[in-house]
Amino acid sequence: MAISDEVRQSRAGHAGLAASEPADVRGPQGAPLRGPSGEDLHGRRAAGGADRPKGGARRRGLRGWRDGIRSTRTGALTLKIAVGAIGALLVIGGLILVPFPGPGWLIVFFGFAVLATEFHWAHKVLEFGKRTLASWTDWLKRQHLLVRILVLAVTAVVAAAIVYFALRLSVGIDLVVQARQFLAR
Repeated sequence: MAISDEVRQSRAGHAGLAASEPADVRGPQGAPLRGPSGEDLHGRRAAGGADRPKGGARRRGLRGWRDGIRSTRTGALTLKIAVGAIGALLVIGGLILVPFPGPGWLIVFFGFAVLATEFHWAHKVLEFGKRTLASWTDWLKRQHLLVRILVLAVTAVVAAAIVYFALRLSVGIDLVVQARQFLAR
């Protein structure tokens, strides 16, 4: 029986370890033997190098900077909180701006893109939004010119109504009265 078979049999007796799991090969100081890319003999990466590319080199630019921050527990938590706060502010601000003419939805998508750098659920929401937007634009492209003009007209009427009521309720400016006074001159 080979040494690795003996190790597997002895590990099989430990809780949670299967006999089919490969045994760790350790060096003279007891540390696992690793190749130049940080992988052990079974292809597993070292705990600290999970985000590093093969070859053990550190990434450059923004990703390298984020990897450096994530290398400590406090840094990783701080980065997650900061990205969450900035992304949430962008999403909330964009949702407030959605009814008004302008880049409301663009800001919402940008907020989810920021959140997706740290949160998997935000990545899924962002992908869903992209698919929905793509299917809507594909549907609109397939429609007759009259349908596209009707969609544009309805969008313009809704945007004008939102601007009218926003100005009237927040600042007290009634655009209809202002237009009548302008035309009466």
